[in-house]
Amino acid sequence: MTKPVRTISKVSDARLGGWLPHDPDHTDLWIQKLRRKVEASPQALIEPIAVFQQMVYGDPVLYANVQGMFAEAHFLKKSTPLGWQAEPLNFEDFLALLNAIMCTAPEAYQAESNGQQGAAGLIGFPINALLDWPMGTSFGYDVFSNALVNQQFKKILQYWSVFLGTEASRYVLTQDDPASGALAWLNPTVQAEMVSAAQTAFGPAPNPITTDATFAQVFNCNPADPYYGFRSWDDFFTRTFRDGVRPVSAVGDDSIIVNACESGPLAITCNVALSDAFWLKDQRYSLENMLNWDEYTPQFAGGEGATVYQAFLSALSYHRWHSPVSGTIKKAYVVNGAYYLENLQQGFYDPNGADQSAPNNSQAFLTAVATRALIFIEADNPDIGLMCVMPVGMAEVSSCDITVQPGQHVEKGDELGMFHFGGSTHCLIFRPGVNLTFKSYEQSGVNATNVRVNAELAVVRPASRA
Repeated sequence: MTKPVRTISKVSDARLGGWLPHDPDHTDLWIQKLRRKVEASPQALIEPIAVFQQMVYGDPVLYANVQGMFAEAHFLKKSTPLGWQAEPLNFEDFLALLNAIMCTAPEAYQAESNGQQGAAGLIGFPINALLDWPMGTSFGYDVFSNALVNQQFKKILQYWSVFLGTEASRYVLTQDDPASGALAWLNPTVQAEMVSAAQTAFGPAPNPITTDATFAQVFNCNPADPYYGFRSWDDFFTRTFRDGVRPVSAVGDDSIIVNACESGPLAITCNVALSDAFWLKDQRYSLENMLNWDEYTPQFAGGEGATVYQAFLSALSYHRWHSPVSGTIKKAYVVNGAYYLENLQQGFYDPNGADQSAPNNSQAFLTAVATRALIFIEADNPDIGLMCVMPVGMAEVSSCDITVQPGQHVEKGDELGMFHFGGSTHCLIFRPGVNLTFKSYEQSGVNATNVRVNAELAVVRPASRA
């Protein structure tokens, strides 16, 4: 069949959260830089990538789909305003570039075309940068729907995570790379951006971060140390706020629900069905799929349906999760899922143009298919009852690390866990009949600014007052 050709602009506000450069050309410049590294110093494939290679070679259908997604992306991308760029040419080229990423850490900045330093660069998504266009193809959808492919990618990402937890990964904290426009994470310019992201997040007055605050005043660190006391890239990425920077709203008042993540509100959806067609372009929420058919799922059905609040994390922000309510942890576990799967209707099938920073526009779809954590909490407030905090992994950012245990009682604002290596999205899921009024800091959507973690998010009122 004839594939539709997308039309996209050079610069788009679709670079949601700053996880990829605003100008797609700079992603391609980074791929060229990576390719030069591979050509200058070829390396044998690490074991999990070598196993992946043999798995693909051993399955003729999978091999055809994998090669097809690179060829299809190559063909279609030439028809866009971007022209032909430096994406992986084929499966073998991709493996060599992927292999090189295994001993690198995410870089902070890429220079913009006017010579000015722009928004945060590749951050936790260097592998996603290689697959940005191939994953939007019909072949790519088949590849990344494959359970065996996802199982092997999990092993590859686990291998990379070991490196990101070592001192060898700290070089990106202190070393600028003028040749590619990359700045160190602890460069004063980048520090100022991270402080600004924290300072401008919405929340109750007064703002706990002053306009002249420094990085060391906002985050726990040791500025006397060259690496500010961070032991690795991941230690830096999962950095914590200093005491008082993110106070918990309305301590002791169980009618106030607080924000679980430093994040921008994407959508508030009421009357969510137990089962729905989540794979369509409008990406409806489907509770059975989201909650992995857990035994608690039926409690979120009936009446007018559940309420789902979804928000996305940005590149320069805080990446730990906190409890939105006081209550008891009933269950907490990780559901394995897909890593580079995007909604097929957001790829090259979209007549309005494919998502040029996939899978950002597929966030609702990802709630049903991606790797995610399910943390069921029985709130102390009976007007809330059982609710679920669901952090959702996107691309390589699928390391959902839960730090609480079933049976544990948590207070509102207590830490529940964290993302490693990059940013993502999350949902709060409430049962039918929970009477919620959400705080309106701004309009929800892809351009939303962060709301502070632990800030008031919603008020719950007894059903009799509805």
